[in-house]
Formats: sequence, C-alpha cells, structure tokens
Amino acid sequence: MKKGSVKEVEKDTGGMRSEYDFTSGVRGKHSKAFRQGYTVKIHQPDGTVVVQRFEPDKSAVVLEADVRKYFPNSEAVNSALRSLIALIPGKRKDTVKKSRIADKGRSAR
Repeated sequence: MKKGSVKEVEKDTGGMRSEYDFTSGVRGKHSKAFRQGYTVKIHQPDGTVVVQRFEPDKSAVVLEADVRKYFPNSEAVNSALRSLIALIPGKRKDTVKKSRIADKGRSAR
C-alpha cells in the first residue's frame, strides 16, 4: 500500500497536522492588544538585545468575524464600499473614479 506524500496530507487538512490541538483556543484573543502595537526583543549571540517597536498601519481596517465571512479579500471589501459610495449624492462619485484609477495603477505594478 502506497503512503500519501506530505504535500497530499497537508492539502487534505488545510496544512494542519493532526498533533495540533486548538480545541481550547480563543479566536482573536490578542487582536485588540496587537492593534495597539507591539515590541519585539531580539537576543543576539553576543548577549545584546535589540528592541524593535511595531505600530499597526493607520490605514489598516480590521473586519469582525461575521463580516469577514462575506468578504474574503481586500478586493471584495473595496468593491462593496465603492458600490455604497456610488449611492451617496454629490461630489463623492468623483472620489470613486479617482480611487479606481489609483487601484488600477497599483495592480499594474
């Protein structure tokens, strides 16, 4: 009997091994603290410690789990929001056209 390769097993289980146990895990437990920024300490072989502070991107938007089910990626979110913006009367429609032009320029890179 031929055994399945590691790649086949990972594909079937979504990359998770059977020894991983997340039954007592809490989704999003540290997300609030993470959004406030965090510090990483890197211990060097010579005994020194390098401390780096990371701040979240101010333009980042975090979706709640129930919303995330409907929007799998940034493109889906942007498309939905542009549809809503188009419903707002006034000058905002110009903004939608400009942002689409900017997005096309980014995707071409």
